[in-house]
Amino acid sequence: MNSQTIHVLIVEDDEDDVLIVRKFLKQSDFFRFEIVWEPNPAKARELIEHGDFDVFLIDYRLGAENGLDLVRFAHLKHILKPSILLTGQGDLRVDVDASMLGAADYIIKSELNASMLERSIRYSLAQAKVIRELDEKEKKYSSLFEHSVDPIFLATGDFKFLNVNHAFLNFFGYELIEDTQLLLRDLFTNEDDYQFALDVLKEVGLIKDFEVELINKAGVKKWYLFNCVFIPDQAPEFCCYQGIIHDITLRKKAEKELLETERLTLTGKMARTIAHEVRNPLTNLTLAIEHINDELPKDSQSIKVYTEIIERNALRIEELIEELLASSKPKELDLQLIDLQQLVDETLELASDRINFNHVNLQKSFADNLPRILLDKAKMKIALINIIINAIEAMTGDQRNLTLITSQKESIILLQIKDTGKGMTADELENLFEPFFTAKPNGLGLGLTSTKNILNSHNAVIQVESEPAKGTTFTLQFILAN
Repeated sequence: MNSQTIHVLIVEDDEDDVLIVRKFLKQSDFFRFEIVWEPNPAKARELIEHGDFDVFLIDYRLGAENGLDLVRFAHLKHILKPSILLTGQGDLRVDVDASMLGAADYIIKSELNASMLERSIRYSLAQAKVIRELDEKEKKYSSLFEHSVDPIFLATGDFKFLNVNHAFLNFFGYELIEDTQLLLRDLFTNEDDYQFALDVLKEVGLIKDFEVELINKAGVKKWYLFNCVFIPDQAPEFCCYQGIIHDITLRKKAEKELLETERLTLTGKMARTIAHEVRNPLTNLTLAIEHINDELPKDSQSIKVYTEIIERNALRIEELIEELLASSKPKELDLQLIDLQQLVDETLELASDRINFNHVNLQKSFADNLPRILLDKAKMKIALINIIINAIEAMTGDQRNLTLITSQKESIILLQIKDTGKGMTADELENLFEPFFTAKPNGLGLGLTSTKNILNSHNAVIQVESEPAKGTTFTLQFILAN
């Protein structure tokens, strides 16, 4: 019963051999064969590439060429239809070459019969079907691999990268992973984090959603979710780990800003409570001193000295309370469209005496035609002057450069304030905006707290980058109004 039609291309320059093959194929009880004969290798290439055939029967000897050239041609063109090589005599080398070049089978003509030919075609078609299915799956997973927005990698047992996708190259700044000896270890900022990931992977074969700071080729550090799994039963050249890395830098930044906002809000509530509790006894103390001054002799020098000390310190306590309240309470804003360059120039004018006295080299790089932004001019001057004065006071060496840069990135206006001062440690950066945190001998530690509060009230973002002995950069981001 002829249940399936098989389209066959016979590439053979001997007509007698073609007649024999046709005869054998007609004897099939399971297939009906539609046959096209082409003796010319050049025309056969066109039929192989553009024709609609299920299987190719190719003679080994084709005049000046041989059948292996056509098998190689089909393989290079990624044509997944099976090729069966026919030869006049057995040759182990030809058999091996045919197999390596992608031939599905190799048949000696002198041993050929109808049953053998049909079986060879049937097995070749079944094998080709499996290959096509694998090819489709490979394309699908390759597409997922290459088009993923997250970096994906495959690594060996010693964590050398075997393959990475385009997102990985873009995220970490590499062009071709094959051109490097990059190891997984090279991505980790902290050795302890890498060792922890390594220990978990070797112990349980899986690490999931590990929050870690990684570094790219240019030295930029970002936060990622690191996921990696051990893949068992792999050939040594494909062993052994697959990983996916997800950038959470923006999420971490948002979490940090939310935490700082909540902390400032809590600090403000505490400050108002403390101010209320301190002011009541302070008022009583001030009234008592006034009463004592009225009652005690006017000519007692010692009494005068002590009462003045009490009055002076009571006044200082009142000033501290006012500064604490001013730094922590939400700001009521008088918003106007302000030219940022003009605002910065006016603020620098306020700090000009300190700039000149400390021999600071002032450098400005302002972008042209920046749009105006909604700001409370008076309060933003306070925020900027606090940063500028801190920058000036941080510079004590010979190189005292203060640089201010404005720019625009899409809908965000940026202001950078850079100094060449002593810089800060990671702990100092972490606590920079905390109330009463200061490295100055006589400082209150409220100036930058007030700055942060003012910027929060403007929905502006402040970022600080600093390293000891390498200076500090404050970056202010203002979102343009729609």
